[in-house]
Amino acid sequence: MADPTTPTNVIFILTDDQGIWAAGCYGNPEIRTPNIDRLAATGVRLTDFFCTSPVCSPSRASLMTGAIPSRHGVHDWLREGNIPPNAIEYLQGQTTYTDVLAAHGYRCGISGKWHLGASQLTQHGFDHWFVHQLGGGPYHNAPMVRDGQLVTEPGYVTNAITEDALAYLAQSAAQKRPFYLSVTYTAPHSPWTGHPQEIVDSYDDCAFASCPQEPRHPWAIWLTDENLGNRESLKGYFAAVTAMDADVGRIIDRVEALGLRENTLIVFGGDNGFSAGHHGFWGKGNGTQPFNMYDNSVKVPLIFSHPGRLRQGRVCDALTNGYDFAPTLLDYLGLPGLPGEGLPGRSFLPALLGEGEGGHESVVVFSEYGPVRMIRTREWKYVCRHPAGPDDLYHLATDPDERHNLAEAPEHAATLSSLQAEMAEWFARHVQPDRDGKGLPVTGEGQLHAVGRGQPVADAFAR
Repeated sequence: MADPTTPTNVIFILTDDQGIWAAGCYGNPEIRTPNIDRLAATGVRLTDFFCTSPVCSPSRASLMTGAIPSRHGVHDWLREGNIPPNAIEYLQGQTTYTDVLAAHGYRCGISGKWHLGASQLTQHGFDHWFVHQLGGGPYHNAPMVRDGQLVTEPGYVTNAITEDALAYLAQSAAQKRPFYLSVTYTAPHSPWTGHPQEIVDSYDDCAFASCPQEPRHPWAIWLTDENLGNRESLKGYFAAVTAMDADVGRIIDRVEALGLRENTLIVFGGDNGFSAGHHGFWGKGNGTQPFNMYDNSVKVPLIFSHPGRLRQGRVCDALTNGYDFAPTLLDYLGLPGLPGEGLPGRSFLPALLGEGEGGHESVVVFSEYGPVRMIRTREWKYVCRHPAGPDDLYHLATDPDERHNLAEAPEHAATLSSLQAEMAEWFARHVQPDRDGKGLPVTGEGQLHAVGRGQPVADAFAR
């Protein structure tokens, strides 16, 4: 039983480009994820958690700040501003949940991917900072930041991230302060090469029925790594997940060995979804042009495990979003919420505790990626592409795979109009006008500088 008088430690394990389908506990019998499944068996697995934007940097910014991209200003993955000479603090002036944790006595450490700008600079309440200089890249000899220095980290980067996290856990166990640790893997983001060969080979006979290679989507940017082909790419993707899962197990084992498990919340999640042949493309929101908001792109895994406080083996189907994460975590720890107006998130702690859905049973969720916006209910999804479409309307109750676009169907005009009005009203409440993604030239090729700080918006995104 967790000791209610002892502050709860937190470990947040976040993966990169892991589709919700890419874990055994989410129904995939082909991919081996025994330790992610172990967390689900000892905690609460959310089935309907959505990223706020279907690409890494804006999604991560929303997890940290509880704001949407049209408020925090990160609208695409960050191509520039990560390291000197043009480093940019993209979250400068904003409060993150780690700022709140640090202000209330927590040690805060990060091991892995940051990708929110100025990677050489320790930021937002962290006192331990071992991060990737950029956002990803080769899995061996990765460019990292250690002790404020730009370094080339030898070995397999998944293992390097884990080793640093384990060292931080050992240090934290020797202190009396509660700790928070982000373990942010680059796996299973491409490239799908350089992973442990024995794990790659173990998928030689896999049928990959969980990843149907459908006919090319008319909007597809790319289908797979041209140097590998679909089957070798699938083996590499699955191997990246399985290798990362093994290190998740090392972290759980170390927490248990240190006697910290009953007072440590372990959260496992993904930054954005991914399609590996599903719908006829490989990628996430920017895997098509125009951008897509398929559930495979916007729905992500999220598991909370804390034996002694959370009932084990529960499944929670509350509709929740990345902007709900920070208020939920702070609520779980009994700390004040994020300050400021215009934040859309609400705590779903009652749903985690099995005390009702906390208002989320009837909630709609919203996501955005530049000029593309989504509203999703349990029954319907509407995707608006500003300024001229094409728009999507899916009746998820009868078409869960999003195959039949009803946006032009006269019999659904009333539903379409209602969702359009609700979307317009919601974004009007939560947008900061000088950071509004609705009119920004976001291309999916990366963000070059901050918006809303007096610089020309036309030059903010790669073309």
